[in-house]
Amino acid sequence: MNMKPYSLDLRERALAALDAGDTQVEVAAQFGIHKSTLQKWWYRWQATGSCAALPPARGVQRTLHACQSFLRQEVKKQPDATLAELCERVAVRHGLRASVSMMCREVRILGLPRKKNRFMTANAKRGGSKPCGQNSKRSLSRPWGTW
Repeated sequence: MNMKPYSLDLRERALAALDAGDTQVEVAAQFGIHKSTLQKWWYRWQATGSCAALPPARGVQRTLHACQSFLRQEVKKQPDATLAELCERVAVRHGLRASVSMMCREVRILGLPRKKNRFMTANAKRGGSKPCGQNSKRSLSRPWGTW
C-alpha cells in the first residue's frame, strides 16, 4: 500500500489553525486528519521550521555494494566458485563478513551466473542420457510383479 503524503498546503493550514489557538482535537476533526499526524507535523515544524513531508526511505544499504567490481572479476576469473568461496575472498580482500545468503542475493542482483558443477572440470563433456526405456531392466511386455 503506497500512500502519498498530505499536501504542504493542508499541513500549513492545519498548523496555522493550531497556532491560532484551536485545540489539537478540533484541528484534527476540522481537517480530517488524526491527532497524532498533527502532532508529528507540529514537532517537525518546531524542530526544522518546515512541515514538509520527509523524503521516502531507501531501505537498508547493501553491505556488498562496494564489492561489485571485485565480485564480477572473481566470477569471471573462476565461474564455478561457490558462494562460500566468494564470501571468503570478500573477507580477505575487503574485510567484510558476508553470509552465504547475502552473497547469493548480491550475485543475483548483479546478474552473475550461478551454475556450479562440483564433480567435473570446466572443459569436460557430459555423457548424453538415453531415452526412457532403452536401457531399462524392466520390459513393458512383462506383466507387473514378474521381474
